[in-house]
Amino acid sequence: MTTAASDLRLTQYAAGGGCACKVPAGELERVLAELPLGGGTGDLLVGLEHGDDAAAVRIDGERAIIATTDFFTPVVDDPYDWGRIAAANALSDVYAMGGEPVVALNLLAWPREKIPFEVAREVLRGGADVCREAETHLAGGHSIDDREPKYGLAVTGLAHPDRLLRNDAGEAGLPLTLTKPLGLGVLNNRHKATGERFEQAIAAMTTLNRDAARAALAAGARAATDVTGFGLLGHLYKLARASGVTAVVESAAVPYLDGAREALRDGFVPGGSRRNLDWVRPHLDSAGTVDDDELVLLADAQTSGGLLVVGEVPGYPIVGELVPRQDAVLLVR
Repeated sequence: MTTAASDLRLTQYAAGGGCACKVPAGELERVLAELPLGGGTGDLLVGLEHGDDAAAVRIDGERAIIATTDFFTPVVDDPYDWGRIAAANALSDVYAMGGEPVVALNLLAWPREKIPFEVAREVLRGGADVCREAETHLAGGHSIDDREPKYGLAVTGLAHPDRLLRNDAGEAGLPLTLTKPLGLGVLNNRHKATGERFEQAIAAMTTLNRDAARAALAAGARAATDVTGFGLLGHLYKLARASGVTAVVESAAVPYLDGAREALRDGFVPGGSRRNLDWVRPHLDSAGTVDDDELVLLADAQTSGGLLVVGEVPGYPIVGELVPRQDAVLLVR
């Protein structure tokens, strides 16, 4: 039986929510390691090797195509907000590579017999409004009937092939800049459990990473990633490992959204956040000075999080630095 739109809590139709429902990083890497890299010419600049945010293919000396896709189950109950968040999150992969999105396609899965299809229209409207803000064409897409609602975008962008932001380009001696506060995972999990609405979380998730990416490129950055489902520690681990360096995180310098620590204290921790910490723990040294609660927040699974940039980006906080490779890939102090 179809539920009335006025009675809907979209988060109750999905086992997970947002980027916290990603396949665990270690499990994903084991599967991908067994697959052959795609055939093609030497113009593939960025592929599967280092877990970058998108693929990059050179067209000519001035242009590279950036290709990515991202979709997930509802992270908030409001369908319009979910559409905005999912679109901003998908577009972020292009910004995280140093590109500008050009065209996007909708990806929609919908339980038609459970949720009125006019609710899907609100989701799509939210995605369209964010694409309009990003000055990105939204041209069609694909939809299926599914037991769980899912929404996102496939996005194509352009970048200069010599100015990509990559996971393997980090250099020792450079600072680490974070462009959005953490805490989205625990706040979204609290929202799903209680129905409480957190405007600060919605504002962060719907903010495009466009300005931050442009500022990073203007500052001369060459390495960056966005902080999403694998948390700050997970994404930083992949960047440091690919770059052959060790990353130092100054935990006291990391900003958090209002309410994040209270959500942690009250037990609203996504399973994905704990899996992230379990994955990086063998490669992490906190010298016994940072407790597990702090480490869980640093590993918290973000949805449409900010950029983590190697280099100083004016207007954003520095949260650590890269140093020559040591025994541990991650040092948290």
